[in-house]
Amino acid sequence: MEQVVETALGVITAEGYEALTMRRLAGALDTGPASLYAHVVNKADLDELLIGRLCAELVLPEPDPAAWGEQIRGVCAQLRDQYLKYPGISRAALAMAPTDLQTLRISEGLLAVLLAGGVAPQAAAWTVDALLLYVAAYCLEVSIARQRAAHDDDAWVLDRDELQRRLTALPAATFPHTTRYAAELTAGEGHDRFDFTLGLMIEGLGRS
Repeated sequence: MEQVVETALGVITAEGYEALTMRRLAGALDTGPASLYAHVVNKADLDELLIGRLCAELVLPEPDPAAWGEQIRGVCAQLRDQYLKYPGISRAALAMAPTDLQTLRISEGLLAVLLAGGVAPQAAAWTVDALLLYVAAYCLEVSIARQRAAHDDDAWVLDRDELQRRLTALPAATFPHTTRYAAELTAGEGHDRFDFTLGLMIEGLGRS
């Protein structure tokens, strides 16, 4: 099973998650699809194994009521970095009903931190779902943007100056706020927007 997961991750690293099919994986393993199904039930099963493998690399903190917000940020940042190593893999985590123990370990760890921080159980449960959904969606968007930027015609999607130029060129009468605040709309380096959004979620819980 380890070889199956490692080979699948290799395919994703080289070609992106969209290239990973059961047939493609069987070819990379130099075996037939029938042999592969002896180890993996279907693509959904493979997806869960892959996400579980990435989750196994995360280090969970001992819940600290005085630092719960920073602990949540830290776990989410670890998961983000794992997803971004493998282009598009976070798509596999979307709409997943996890049964893999490593994936459940992360949910358990996040829930423990939130509860230690005084967040009510129902709010904590939904926050875990929201956090995991946001991290997966953020990483998927980054992966798609990077993929598009690899083509000359779409390179502007990661060019902040070009995006700002396009926004300011809009008719001001129709888009007064977009043209005026184009710099703010396109601002941010690295994972600034990611950190900002996590901050909104954490601060919102702190006020509830």
